[in-house]
Amino acid sequence: MWSRTAGSLKRAFSTLFRDRLIFVIGESDMLTAIVGTNWGDEGKGRMVDLLSSGYDIVIRYQGGNNAGHTVINDKGKFILNLLPSGILRENTVNVMGCGMVIDIEHLYNETKRLTDKGISITPDNLKISEKAIICMPYHRLLDNLEEDRLRDRAYGSTRRGIAPVYGDKYMKKSIRIMDLLSPETLETKVRNIVQWKNLMIEGGYGAEAVDADEMIAWLHEFGDWLKPYISNTTLFLADAVRSGKKIMFEAQLGALKDIDFGIVPYTSSSSTIAAYAPIGAGIPFAKLDSVIGITKAYSSAVGEGPFTAEMFGEEADKLREAGGEYGAATGRPRRVGPLDIVASRYGVLVQGATEIALTKLDVLSYMDKIPVCVAYEIDGERTTDFPLGDRLDRAKPVIEYLEGFKTDISGCRKQEDLPKAALDYVKYVEKAIGCRIKYVSVGPSRDQYIVM
Repeated sequence: MWSRTAGSLKRAFSTLFRDRLIFVIGESDMLTAIVGTNWGDEGKGRMVDLLSSGYDIVIRYQGGNNAGHTVINDKGKFILNLLPSGILRENTVNVMGCGMVIDIEHLYNETKRLTDKGISITPDNLKISEKAIICMPYHRLLDNLEEDRLRDRAYGSTRRGIAPVYGDKYMKKSIRIMDLLSPETLETKVRNIVQWKNLMIEGGYGAEAVDADEMIAWLHEFGDWLKPYISNTTLFLADAVRSGKKIMFEAQLGALKDIDFGIVPYTSSSSTIAAYAPIGAGIPFAKLDSVIGITKAYSSAVGEGPFTAEMFGEEADKLREAGGEYGAATGRPRRVGPLDIVASRYGVLVQGATEIALTKLDVLSYMDKIPVCVAYEIDGERTTDFPLGDRLDRAKPVIEYLEGFKTDISGCRKQEDLPKAALDYVKYVEKAIGCRIKYVSVGPSRDQYIVM
């Protein structure tokens, strides 16, 4: 549980100034990761947007455009798939790290949508790692071909090429962002890779071969504009660490979608855990000072795979509509269920979370009784340890109910503003998952939160 030792005094604290909470980050919180403790969609973008005011740099360190972060602030509503959520802060430098896979066409369109809304994006506030990998059109094609081949055994991919491009990264047959700066070498690389790819596309799937000239033209069309943003981000970030800059690492998806520790094969193809943050950012020598785990007040998931506490029918429809649970990247309806204590405790463990932000508590206000999955039953035995593999497939939820608070809490700004039942729920979750809850979100806007 939460330590009350002298070391805890180094954590972030807040002071009241002109009726607004201004976050003052202590010496030990210079490098902070914000990560998901569940299946993703926990509300990381909202928390990055909220807390980034206290940081100089925000880094996306893994993943591609296969998930999205929805942010609502005084500038409007934004859905970000590739850009770090700090891009909405005027004085924050944003870095797309070497652990990312970047669809440069999607990045071009995403950037244009933001600039059309008045968001300033320049080489001063956006730096793209020269070592990041480009997600090519043939990766999207291969993703679709494989999901179509699997049919009812499909993994529930977003079909945006993420698994194929990460596969190519580790096969050492990928195009890196830095290759855009060497057109002659780039053309040779593309032709060699396309020749290899067509062995699978044409010979394996029986699809129409990819044309190398089209791929080269695509790279020029969507790559030329971003050349000013390409940077040796390792050197930039090393200087930032040495000079004492405050750095936030923004994860995509959650612990259960991690390629090593998640519900394989229904995961992403990258490492979503905090321990990977310095590596994916491009500064593997850096050490995290704190990890803020994001946990939703109930559960949601996109895609296929085991989801033990899933609700169905009218009960699920009510929760889905109350929470607006539709994928930010795909628009797909999310699967929903009660808060899963077993999965959340596991997520807190593998993320190494030092504190929790509990999001969307306000969504539960319509419930008379709030269901919570407190344990699993597997082959007739009860367990509170999160299983993987076949045992997870056989798991059944053990549900208990807490008293509902049945009132609108979206206007609450202090802990004492919360009704007793809502506060009891927060304290119950805190004890059950074994990590202090520091922030509670009571609405989607930037100011709708409570510091506990």
